[in-house]
Amino acid sequence: MRGLRIALPGGTLFDSACGLLDDAGIASLDPASFDRELSIRHGENVFVKVRPTDVPVYVEMGGCECGIVGKDVLWESSRECYELADLGFGLCRLVLAAPRDSALAAGMWPQSLRVATKYPVSARRFFAARSLNIVVIRLHGSVELAPLTGLADCVLDITATGRTLAANNLVEIAEAGTSTARLIINHAALKTRNDQVGAIAVALRRAAAERLHAGAA
Repeated sequence: MRGLRIALPGGTLFDSACGLLDDAGIASLDPASFDRELSIRHGENVFVKVRPTDVPVYVEMGGCECGIVGKDVLWESSRECYELADLGFGLCRLVLAAPRDSALAAGMWPQSLRVATKYPVSARRFFAARSLNIVVIRLHGSVELAPLTGLADCVLDITATGRTLAANNLVEIAEAGTSTARLIINHAALKTRNDQVGAIAVALRRAAAERLHAGAA
């Protein structure tokens, strides 16, 4: 049986994904080698570096049997993939933040809000339980600028440390979700390649748990 094609997310999760694959004994990948070619064979398996938002597409459509991707990407994706493992790295939070001197920061929720975000699906889900009129303004760049320019009243964005929010005079109002890297698989591979992908999932879970234990020691 041939090996697996595994999608890896470019960007902030890439180095950690390569590191965990190495720790798990699955593949020793030099992240810099992907600067020369985006598809690299290691042993039986092929590893493909793609944009993070494209990982669910490659996996669902069969370009790859499985992939590593942030949970925040899955929140926004309509692709049907199964999550096999929480890999623990890439921890960040999706938060609602507003200017320090705003009504929201003072605990007063206005009846209407303009929300700037890169996560429109998550924003609508977050506000669905609140009786508010919201306008979701989807941005692809630095959403923290939106309140400063008067474009939006608040932002819904990912943060790891909160420093960028603070630097732009924004304070956290509420948490909408927590994201870490996940291992995902498509329907076909779940049925026909389950043993292979399952072995990778077990190895990655073990390596992730060992990392966590080492960090707590």
